Amino acid sequence: MLMSSSNDNNQPTPSSAKHFFPSTSLALTLGIFPDGEEPVDDDRKEDAITTTATVTEISSENSGAERTRSDDDFDVDPDVDDGDDDNNKNKKKKRKKYHRHTAEQIHEMEALFKESPHPDEKQRQQLSKRLGLHPRQVKFWFQNRRTQIKAIQERHENSLLKSEMDKLRDENKLLRETIKKGTCANCGFGSFIKDAMLYTDEQQLRVENSKLKAEIEKLRTSIGKYPQGTSPTNSYSAGTDNENKSSLDFCSGVFGLEKSRIMEIVDLALEEVVKMASAGDPLWVRSIETGREILNYDEYLNKLAIENSSIDQQKCIEASRDSGIVFVDLPRLVQSFMDVKQYEEMFSCIISKAATLDIICNGNGASTNGAVQLMFAELQMLTPLVAAREVYFVRYSKQLSSDKWAIVDVSIDNVEKNIDASLARCRKRPSGCIIEDKSNGHCEVTWMEHLICERSISHSMYRAIINSGLAFGARHWMATLQQQCERLVFFLATNVPTKDASGISTLAGRKSILKLAQRMTWSFGRALGGSSYHAWKKVPSKTGYDIRVASRKNLNDPGEPLGVILCAVSSIWLPVSHTHVFDFLRDETRRNEWDIMSNGGPVQFIANLSKGQDKGNSVSIHTMKSKENMWMVQDSCTNAYESMVVCAPVGVTSMQSVMAGCDSSNIAILPSGFSVLPDGVETRPLVITSSSANQISEGGSLLTVGFQILTSESPTSKLSMESVESVNTLISSTLHNIKAGLQCEDQ
Repeated sequence: MLMSSSNDNNQPTPSSAKHFFPSTSLALTLGIFPDGEEPVDDDRKEDAITTTATVTEISSENSGAERTRSDDDFDVDPDVDDGDDDNNKNKKKKRKKYHRHTAEQIHEMEALFKESPHPDEKQRQQLSKRLGLHPRQVKFWFQNRRTQIKAIQERHENSLLKSEMDKLRDENKLLRETIKKGTCANCGFGSFIKDAMLYTDEQQLRVENSKLKAEIEKLRTSIGKYPQGTSPTNSYSAGTDNENKSSLDFCSGVFGLEKSRIMEIVDLALEEVVKMASAGDPLWVRSIETGREILNYDEYLNKLAIENSSIDQQKCIEASRDSGIVFVDLPRLVQSFMDVKQYEEMFSCIISKAATLDIICNGNGASTNGAVQLMFAELQMLTPLVAAREVYFVRYSKQLSSDKWAIVDVSIDNVEKNIDASLARCRKRPSGCIIEDKSNGHCEVTWMEHLICERSISHSMYRAIINSGLAFGARHWMATLQQQCERLVFFLATNVPTKDASGISTLAGRKSILKLAQRMTWSFGRALGGSSYHAWKKVPSKTGYDIRVASRKNLNDPGEPLGVILCAVSSIWLPVSHTHVFDFLRDETRRNEWDIMSNGGPVQFIANLSKGQDKGNSVSIHTMKSKENMWMVQDSCTNAYESMVVCAPVGVTSMQSVMAGCDSSNIAILPSGFSVLPDGVETRPLVITSSSANQISEGGSLLTVGFQILTSESPTSKLSMESVESVNTLISSTLHNIKAGLQCEDQ
């Protein structure tokens, strides 16, 4: 790697070096610079040597002692012009002597380089005197060291970029193969029998592709951002150190925004959320008919909106606020928002999937105070008739006082320009919640939800509840949060007497049953909704019901039966209140009116567990007349927004072990059940039927029924049309029986 500056015919000139080394990174590594130019310190360009025949010095801790010019080699001071041009030329030609830096000299310069890659004139003078080197030698060593580090980093970044692009190419190839396999080549009617794992992979790949595109933009920015002689960080120890940092710490300018700018945005969003939480009239106006708070958007834009905004006619604005008391301590509640796994479990019926894509700020020490995360979430309703919403946002956790915290969500435009366009169809204006500790394990939560979504045509049955802001609004989030926190309190309770009326003799057995019931509801919600996890196919029905089916294969999950699983769903409107429908479905004495599996006979009660103050929140176990070796576990849930009844058959032996306190996580269950919502039409007259009883109702309801069946225990088998017809008949008969039991079959 030693090069002479002599213009001897046997040595390549600097201008010819670029022909031998076409790669810029390789040339930088070898110390070869185009057109004979040395690396130049941007801070002191006037000191750079620009002569045609330049001596190139190379420093590397991997090459042993360094070879460079000594003080004795300088026959003249290059900064002094003595007027004798010929003499200067002759003396410049003599500058081809080299000597090696000692190990001690290299060690000293490396130590200073780690502290300050750009030493000033005073530091270079002090170091040169201490090492016995000319100040210009010290300057050149630091200059070449910076260039070498930059070349190494560029090679590392280029390698990362190539790896990311190769990964993206492979995933796109897999996506194409997945789509190609999706439809039967013979009949064209195979969309609903796709492998469920392929569906999951397809959606996951789409999200991953968006992340990879963002990473590529990030690397491109990093490679082209820094001028020659500078470096993005003060630490050059290894590329792995940079990989462990946040991508926003590694390179400012990600997505066109610096980290400091993102922190400014979340601080402004926090200010807006705090004001919206405490404001009253005229910003929030309470509806006389419904009691709900309505945002005065003109007042919001004129006096409160920190970000300049105008109403886009192509967008739909949803703004809502709700508050309530939750039975959980403040630290646990804050942690559940900042831990994406707990966040997804807390709102399992609203969030079909969520992910933390980047950690912008870790917060203060072990606390989440000041933590900022880049997150993705898919929001769904429990019906395939309503498309899921994908939202990409930054979450900010901030402690406002000793007993008050704020969790703030806000979407950032510059981020969304670099990702899949589908992820920007729904945006969050400053939203979130203010949590205040009320002692004794209670917290008061004020929740605000402010969404701007692209206008789309919703299914006629769900248009009212979506347009009113109930479907994805603050009341839904608040009701779900209260229900889940109450469920947790009852799960952790220890003051339950043994041998009580529930039929469960131990606390361990009680907890095991409650965990099994919670997993049932979570699994049912995951299978039922309009998430992109599923590809629903509408199947013909002679009864006129809109029935959708989707299939998946379970290869290794012990929580479900192995094989091909078919899920069938249908949603209908009923002219009775959602509370009346819920009470009818969970009433064990009337189960035989709609449950085909009961064969018209009564069910025998075995056990019942309460998991909330409302009597509708409970878990019950009863026998199945059609199968003597199976018991039915039923989980009933209700809140101010939605009610659910979820059932799953479990073997008697397995259920007895669960009641004794054994772990229930490996028991295979395939839950089916119902979701009941108010229809969102809040101004209907009280008398809605002309039946003999003159039925009085609080409003209509939206009922969704979902059945899951195992069609084959072999994962390699294909879904048959007989299975589809069978589940079609099952849903049609169940809906007919429910309407008959509610005396509204003619509606």
